[in-house]
Amino acid sequence: MARTDDTRQERLDSPKGMRTRVLPTRRRGRGDTFGRATEGIARAMGTPWFLVGLTLFCAVWMIYNSVAPARWQFDSASIGFTALTLVLSLQASYAAPLILLAQNRQDDRDRVQFEQDRQRAERNLADTEYLAREVVALRLAMRDMASKDFIRAEIRSLLEELDRRDADDAGFADEPGTAARG
Repeated sequence: MARTDDTRQERLDSPKGMRTRVLPTRRRGRGDTFGRATEGIARAMGTPWFLVGLTLFCAVWMIYNSVAPARWQFDSASIGFTALTLVLSLQASYAAPLILLAQNRQDDRDRVQFEQDRQRAERNLADTEYLAREVVALRLAMRDMASKDFIRAEIRSLLEELDRRDADDAGFADEPGTAARG
């Protein structure tokens, strides 16, 4: 007995990540089974087939207990179908919490989805702002960069200037007594 107390003491003294759990932990797949089952039941209770089945069950119950011989009846019509009332009350008392559990699980899923949507929207906004800044930077860089038309115009003006110099040089060379510039 002392040995189990010692090991228990060691576990409590050890760091949180190192100690073993005293109570068994739930596994994700198993712990969610009850929640999924309650959602399935709540979903089934919300269908027209459930209402039709419940109506047929009640009708058969009341017809049987009204028409059958008195010794075979188990719920008398004279006392207002007390057993049927208890069965329906039991069903209703379980239906309400099951529906609430299903709604709570749906709220949790909606909350997680909302948070993921919010994070995605923040990332999209940040990406859009980054891309907008990059486009502005490219436009500014393109203004500083010479366009194709600007380069062509500059080359034409340089060619015209060279043609004028050549014409001037040729005109000076034709005059007697002047040496060509070099």
